[in-house]
Amino acid sequence: MIIGLTGSIASGKSTVSGMLKSWGYPIVDADLVARLVVEPSSETLEQITEAFGSDVIKEDGTMDRAKVGEIIFNDPASRKILNDIIHPAIRQEMLRQRQELLAQGFKTIIMDIPLLFESRLQHLVDNILVVSVTEENQFARLVERNGFTEKEAKARIASQLPMSVKEDGADAVIYNNGTLDETKWQLNRILDNWHASPEKE
Repeated sequence: MIIGLTGSIASGKSTVSGMLKSWGYPIVDADLVARLVVEPSSETLEQITEAFGSDVIKEDGTMDRAKVGEIIFNDPASRKILNDIIHPAIRQEMLRQRQELLAQGFKTIIMDIPLLFESRLQHLVDNILVVSVTEENQFARLVERNGFTEKEAKARIASQLPMSVKEDGADAVIYNNGTLDETKWQLNRILDNWHASPEKE
């Protein structure tokens, strides 16, 4: 079974992902893959250099994320060019990792994809697990944890799909508004219902 784990900024998805990892579940992490595909000398990074020039590469051969961010921030056309290069590479590497884990005999694989719905990747997974949080808690965590201003926090929340839309598209929801133990209990119950196991066949 392939479980798609997703949420929104400051929802606690990383906490749930950490729990799953500590219980031995294999995880394909979209954020790690996104960094992997732009490593020095990678084909993806070469395409980015061709599109945006050598200025976006640091002396050590890594991508200058700040410079790329500046270029695409206010320019939808540049952002589309970047996404058209990076997104297929990320998808391909995630599928490669998933296939490798299936070949190793894992019964359950977690695909940790923050923008699962936004990127329309529901077809890659069998069941979708959404980590949800109230907008009040989400806002408070962003201000407290990330040091965002009220305006910045609201902009980040508004840039993603509403939690209600993600909940509607989920096969199960963890409401991460309480204690860690409450979150753990919900996660355990969902995994039991789905007969999920970190073991190999």
